[in-house]
Amino acid sequence: MCVRSCFQSPRLQWVWRTAFLKHTQRRHQGSHRWTHLGGSTYRAVIFDMGGVLIPSPGRVAAEWEVQNRIPSGTILKALMEGGENGPWMRFMRAEITAEGFLREFGRLCSEMLKTSVPVDSFFSLLTSERVAKQFPVMTEAITQIRAKGLQTAVLSNNFYLPNQKSFLPLDRKQFDVIVESCMEGICKPDPRIYKLCLEQLGLQPSESIFLDDLGTNLKEAARLGIHTIKRQGFAVLPKLVSNSWAQAIYPPYPPKVVRLQVNDPETAVKELEALLGFTLRVGVPNTRPVKKTMEIPKDSLQKYLKDLLGIQTTGPLELLQFDHGQSNPTYYIRLANRDLVLRKKPPGTLLPSAHAIEREFRIMKALANAGVPVPNVLDLCEDSSVIGTPFYVMEYCPGLIYKDPSLPGLEPSHRRAIYTAMNTVLCKIHSVDLQAVGLEDYGKQGDYIPRQVRTWVKQYRASETSTIPAMERLIEWLPLHLPRQQRTTVVHGDFRLDNLVFHPEEPEVLAVLDWELSTLGDPLADVAYSCLAHYLPSSFPVLRGINDCDLTQLGIPAAEEYFRMYCLQMGLPPTENWNFYMAFSFFRVAAILQGVYKRSLTGQASSTYAEQTGKLTEFVSNLAWDFAVKEGFRVFKEMPFTNPLTRSYHTWARPQSQWCPTGSRSYSSVPEASPAHTSRGGLVISPESLSPPVRELYHRLKHFMEQRVYPAEPELQSHQASAARWSPSPLIEDLKEKAKAEGLWNLFLPLEADPEKKYGAGLTNVEYAHLCELMGTSLYAPEVCNCSAPDTGNMELLVRYGTEAQKARWLIPLLEGKARSCFAMTEPQVASSDATNIEASIREEDSFYVINGHKWWITGQGRPPVPTHGRMPPCTCDPRNLSTSCCSFCFGQLPFLGGFLAPRSGILDPRCQLCVFMGKTDPHAPRHRQQSVLLVPMDTPGIKIIRPLTVYGLEDAPGGHGEVRFEHVRVPKENMVLGPGRGFEIAQGRLGPGRIHHCMRLIGFSERALALMKARVKSRLAFGKPLVEQGTVLADIAQSRVEIEQARLLVLRAAHLMDLAGNKAAALDIAMIKMVAPSMASRVIDRAIQAFGAAGLSSDYPLAQFFTWARALRFADGPDEVHRATVAKLELKHRI
Repeated sequence: MCVRSCFQSPRLQWVWRTAFLKHTQRRHQGSHRWTHLGGSTYRAVIFDMGGVLIPSPGRVAAEWEVQNRIPSGTILKALMEGGENGPWMRFMRAEITAEGFLREFGRLCSEMLKTSVPVDSFFSLLTSERVAKQFPVMTEAITQIRAKGLQTAVLSNNFYLPNQKSFLPLDRKQFDVIVESCMEGICKPDPRIYKLCLEQLGLQPSESIFLDDLGTNLKEAARLGIHTIKRQGFAVLPKLVSNSWAQAIYPPYPPKVVRLQVNDPETAVKELEALLGFTLRVGVPNTRPVKKTMEIPKDSLQKYLKDLLGIQTTGPLELLQFDHGQSNPTYYIRLANRDLVLRKKPPGTLLPSAHAIEREFRIMKALANAGVPVPNVLDLCEDSSVIGTPFYVMEYCPGLIYKDPSLPGLEPSHRRAIYTAMNTVLCKIHSVDLQAVGLEDYGKQGDYIPRQVRTWVKQYRASETSTIPAMERLIEWLPLHLPRQQRTTVVHGDFRLDNLVFHPEEPEVLAVLDWELSTLGDPLADVAYSCLAHYLPSSFPVLRGINDCDLTQLGIPAAEEYFRMYCLQMGLPPTENWNFYMAFSFFRVAAILQGVYKRSLTGQASSTYAEQTGKLTEFVSNLAWDFAVKEGFRVFKEMPFTNPLTRSYHTWARPQSQWCPTGSRSYSSVPEASPAHTSRGGLVISPESLSPPVRELYHRLKHFMEQRVYPAEPELQSHQASAARWSPSPLIEDLKEKAKAEGLWNLFLPLEADPEKKYGAGLTNVEYAHLCELMGTSLYAPEVCNCSAPDTGNMELLVRYGTEAQKARWLIPLLEGKARSCFAMTEPQVASSDATNIEASIREEDSFYVINGHKWWITGQGRPPVPTHGRMPPCTCDPRNLSTSCCSFCFGQLPFLGGFLAPRSGILDPRCQLCVFMGKTDPHAPRHRQQSVLLVPMDTPGIKIIRPLTVYGLEDAPGGHGEVRFEHVRVPKENMVLGPGRGFEIAQGRLGPGRIHHCMRLIGFSERALALMKARVKSRLAFGKPLVEQGTVLADIAQSRVEIEQARLLVLRAAHLMDLAGNKAAALDIAMIKMVAPSMASRVIDRAIQAFGAAGLSSDYPLAQFFTWARALRFADGPDEVHRATVAKLELKHRI
């Protein structure tokens, strides 16, 4: 079925839930009533879970006991031990945790058998996917009950799993009401829990039927007047333990209630059918009664079918509607023992070329003779007078349709076989000889992707209801990145697992359905489209995905493996632009969803809930844009670095097909944007233009800054000036935990470095720029959110280049905030702005590398906490040669020069555990292959501190910057990053996002300084009038605003280009912002200090620290001269 056909399916969880609740409230007055033998009416069926909907604990216990050679009945006896006060019942009431239950339960079982019993494995089996799956007959019965207008409910004695979620392996959308003992604190047979369920249903006891497998539970239901059906099986307890306590409490059934005992779910359903008076087992899965708005005239249809099939019978025509068929409504027909399927166009005005059932009919008729499994089509009727729209008829093909791509209930090997069969049938479709089957004119030959892009853009524009930024970006991006080579085959256009009918027992495709979007085109579009589920979450309501599933455990091939499987069967080399095809596929889905949403507004969509899908368009378009970004990185990485301007790196720019006039300015790697780019989409320059999830994150961070960070600054400043300043502030650590709890943690990792969002928030550089600027308004916020240097650069280095072992040892603690790190590259003897100058040596010796070198300005090197005031006891350490083994007294002798800077991981920080060290492994290798990077544990012998360094006389407690000697420091070989000679490459890769972060924060410094300046000049008087009325002050404010806006735009543009083409392509823009941002910030902050007078020099305000850092970054972020030289060289190289 087409994507547009998914909206009536039972996977619309969060959309349906609200709709059902509203519908339930309206349904009581007009709901259907079904009369039972006594003359009363039923309006709801209430199900127990264990033993009715899924296997009972008793049945699971019997299986487990056999497997583990445990005496029969042990588990059930232990479960019932203690009655209401036993561990099982207390577990059901959530009075003890899963861990507590297993501990007590294990003790009971072990005492019974006088030996250890592995109850953990029983609990795992009880809650496993293999066992805890709903009986199909019950699923079908619930569907039919709801189709008749009755309510359904679950009333279960249930428990919480160790993850604090209740154990409910059911599809919640099947039920109007779910009552669980663990959530209510009461269990069946307590009458209160039955009454609670009835209250939520809004019914009287006599209006409901209750199914349970335990007599004690049924007795109380019967006492209340609820009709009961007993599902009898492995959970019959009286044979195992005394049940007198229950029998004493609950009297016999009232005479008015008939007690029905059954042996299995099938029998229970038959009894339920007898009570309700209608069938609960339908021979055609996934069907329901025809919706009133989708009814078709039966008389004229029956006459047409009799003529078509030559049927003389006068029997009635049975008509049902399939759950799928959102785009083209689909019906099941039974007439004179013939099972048929009818597909028709929807009513109303339709988009051009959409809902082409004529093409469906033609393609299936042709492919039937080419070995492709398709239903047998009978006739195409284009006469709208028969049922109101054109339609075609085909034979019904019985089999299984898997709506959940995770294939629950199947073995891993069976799941893999299903996906392999899916892949194989797709290869069959793409191998069809077009001329042999008469389909050479079924579509245009060549240019399939460009035509598809134009088609879906046109359809999106025709159904557009509001501006969606990601869609605008894609509309500009897709035409500029079209595949250069395309094969032409039959393409299905909507090839997915739930469009295939499988054999009930074998992994064999019996029929491929829904050919509405088929044509001649690029087969890779089909392959990518069939992998949509791999990138969607399982909670996605329209197309359920498997992105958050463990595919290895399930046995399902990953998207990459699935694609390789296809290429192998087709004899093709793997394509390199896979991300483009995924971006296009998700763009098309977004356009379809928008079309469904637009039609729902006019009442044309065949799903009642289609209007709820409007919000999904934006989500899917953002997924598409993620793949577009990945494709941009792939394209860039394949380009020769020596000639970066042979093509456009800007993914929204026109191809460079003409020369720029001499002297014209086109900003190097960003050619002139197209007119469409100017008017639509483009650079996000305001937080309010961010995507909704990122915008919400921005506002959450802003609120956190206002409520948590700014109020804490005075106390944090006091700590940095105190004797305890070399110890981490407890307040900082408390704020970190709060930031974690609010999801404001590890925001810095760029999407390109972490495309699966495994370690960070998955933000682009532009998105993070806005958040980083906001964090930059406080000296402390970056550390609070675990986004401070040098940890950010070191973490990104480990993500990009680290081995799994290195990540496990160093990256995870850094990401969790449990450790800090430093970076050692700069050396006092050489100009270290040129990384090739470094002299520190890394020498191989046996299974180690031995380091010798002299480094300074090591921001982030850790040491124990150090007191710096008060009397110290004497010691014998040599103050000229302080090292990690020295006592705190020696560190107390270090000169105190006063002042402080922003908190960073520093030289005296006890949390620092890792030094990322850069040195030379081969002085004779080519200039850029001499350096290597090692991960050095900070407790390694031979690391000796010479002194801490200050910036303008200011400390950076509790971190600092150190001058350190590395003397015969031995590091295991496995601590080498990427390999010998790769250091320069690593350093360059580390510099991009990490260095631009400084510029982003400098914008924040400047905004805070200007805000403080404006508040100051409004409140101070000089020479008889407020400072704000002084002309020079007004000029300074205006100049500061202009300079901030200019720098921000340049920073955002650099971030934007990094997102689209990568760090190397953005080299010019990065160099420009590193020239501009620190100098701009220095000027803006200096003006603010001038407005404050002498107060601006004090630590009462953050201006002095802001100014110091702005000036320091003109070195720390690379000398201005280096950036100027880079800009000039690129300007001269590419502008003449």
